[in-house]
Amino acid sequence: MSTKVIQVKVKPKARASGLEERPDGSWVAQLKAPPVDGRANEELIALVVERFRVPRSAVSIKSGRSGRMKLIRIESR
Repeated sequence: MSTKVIQVKVKPKARASGLEERPDGSWVAQLKAPPVDGRANEELIALVVERFRVPRSAVSIKSGRSGRMKLIRIESR
């Protein structure tokens, strides 16, 4: 089993949701959800699950839960 950690800059309240990789290896997430009651974090996790094709249980927020810069841990087999 391997673990990957990606750095994501979150932009809440966007018109459309999306997750894209930057040339420097960091990621930018456009989220429709506002940063209220953890809804933006849940949407971010859903985007990561879809992009990396891993189960929901394999994705967690390592740091930055309440900020715009987050470290996301992805466990894979």
